[in-house]
Amino acid sequence: MGSWLTLAYGAVGGLAAGVLLLAGPAIAAESPAELISGFRIGHGEVRVVRDATLDRIALDQARAMAAKDILSHEALGPFSKRIAPARAGRAAENIAYGYDSFEKTLGQWIESSEHRKNLLLRNASRVGIASARDASGKRTYWAMVIAGDYEPKHGGGRETEPLVAVKREGASSSQPKPSACHIKLLGLCI
Repeated sequence: MGSWLTLAYGAVGGLAAGVLLLAGPAIAAESPAELISGFRIGHGEVRVVRDATLDRIALDQARAMAAKDILSHEALGPFSKRIAPARAGRAAENIAYGYDSFEKTLGQWIESSEHRKNLLLRNASRVGIASARDASGKRTYWAMVIAGDYEPKHGGGRETEPLVAVKREGASSSQPKPSACHIKLLGLCI
């Protein structure tokens, strides 16, 4: 009886070890929010979590860029209007195209000083990440929106204007608008 129990425990243990080995790579893969959080924590900022509202805003932007096959923060309209549903006191957006994996895209953003600033947005707590392919299926567009906590709706009292960590649009003028990209480097719009 003792040898039968030993054999049974050994089989169950071997089965469990096999399942863990098979599941290991899937378990080890980090989500985009975890990758961003790891970078942020390594640079003295707090962890971010995925947010459904920001995911939707990022997805709409990625789809708009893919549909127009253009890398532009303005593909779907001004960021200040697109971010409004998130009720964020501070928010920023990174966009890119070219890489199929988020890890490689994140690496591009980390190497770019302006994108890096957005990744390290002070007091950010939420993030939305999405990608979309152009009509040919050959180019992947990425959008990431990072923001602070939800701001309470102002009901009376002193109103304050939210801070947005991107360039705001000024009053309209008769001068043509400058291009959204000043420099394109490795698929990054800076």
